[in-house]
Amino acid sequence: MSTAIEFNHVSKQYRLGLVSTKTLSHDIRRFWITNVLGKEDPYLKIGETNDRASKGNSEYVWALRDIDFKVEQGDVVGIIGKNGAGKSTLLKLLSRVTGPTTGTIRAHGRIGSLLEVGTGFHGEMTGRENIFMNGAILGMTRNEIQSKLDEIIDFSGCERYIDTPVKRYSSGMTVRLGFAVAAFLEPEILVVDEVLAVGDAEFQKKAIGKMKDVSTGEGRTVLFVSHNMQSVKALCRNGILLKNGQMEMAGEISDVVGYYLQENQADFSRKVAIVPNRHRPHPTNCELEIIEAEIMNDNEHLATDEPLEFLLRIKKNDNTTRKFTVGLMIDDNEESRVGSYVSPVYMVPENKSEFTIHITLRNHNLARGIYRVGFNIGHKEIEYGLRDYDVLTNVLALNVVNVTKNTPIVLWQKQWGSTNYRDAEIKIE
Repeated sequence: MSTAIEFNHVSKQYRLGLVSTKTLSHDIRRFWITNVLGKEDPYLKIGETNDRASKGNSEYVWALRDIDFKVEQGDVVGIIGKNGAGKSTLLKLLSRVTGPTTGTIRAHGRIGSLLEVGTGFHGEMTGRENIFMNGAILGMTRNEIQSKLDEIIDFSGCERYIDTPVKRYSSGMTVRLGFAVAAFLEPEILVVDEVLAVGDAEFQKKAIGKMKDVSTGEGRTVLFVSHNMQSVKALCRNGILLKNGQMEMAGEISDVVGYYLQENQADFSRKVAIVPNRHRPHPTNCELEIIEAEIMNDNEHLATDEPLEFLLRIKKNDNTTRKFTVGLMIDDNEESRVGSYVSPVYMVPENKSEFTIHITLRNHNLARGIYRVGFNIGHKEIEYGLRDYDVLTNVLALNVVNVTKNTPIVLWQKQWGSTNYRDAEIKIE
């Protein structure tokens, strides 16, 4: 099988905050050394690892550093990693949106890219006009585009608006049309970034099914970036894990995803005394704020029939808040929700700046595996429904290892699922 994509020691460097080297003398020196003397750019020797969470000492960062891999024709490769790891930069380099600082990239065939909402679309042109424009960019004739037009419009679900300027489309409609164009205009390489998350569940299912057809039935190559590990595992055969701009691992997708999720367990614990904001999907409005979360079970390795006990410490920042509900969410190691709980309405304790909440799940029925726990504290309002004061996601980690407290389980098949139903009633007559 021939090679479709080849990255040879590719690196991409950016200067933070500024374009050029700040001063005219630096720019002249850089031009002289690189263009006249033919030597290496001296400013490329400066640079730090692209760790977005830490403050660096250099104005230069390596968004990607020494990326080296090959993708065979017809393969579907998932590219995963945390935000800021370099995934989108890698796809932009492949799509020739920007060029590498060092190294070479070889791609055999036309590339159809969907990197962000509205990629390649002109807002003043209609959906139909944008289809023809994108096809022309890919090197297709008008007749070739016309032969695919009905399929593109039908798949996108935008038929009613196809002659309306794209600037009036919602983000979901734009993604639908953009994906349909990229998939149906037959590029040899299809590059899809996280944008599918903008679409609804029905469209995501259609898009993943189409990408499977494109790779298996038509022999085209797909590069897919997503934070949804279930989608990545369902679609991809191989995977690449990026960390701080470098390749951490490459191989079969199940191995890469497993390594990535296991590595991220270091971000979760049994107790968080000061809750970092990375666990909040949006900032707290500070009326009530969760400042501490803890698993109260003594044993680190829990059993299926063992009650789960949690403690939350709440800070009261607004004395006018009278009522609240508390919620608990449990996700499995692949970030899928397996259970949740929302309490009745309780009164906020008066004359206290802080108070604690104890939560006990007597029958959690979780099967063997690692789980992540989140919480929310809010209020049910008649006019607005449930309103959140504070939300934490994946802030604590559970490790369930036994069926019962005293009987270890030897084997647990993955396909059995995440919940062990122990209280079913059977009647035989």
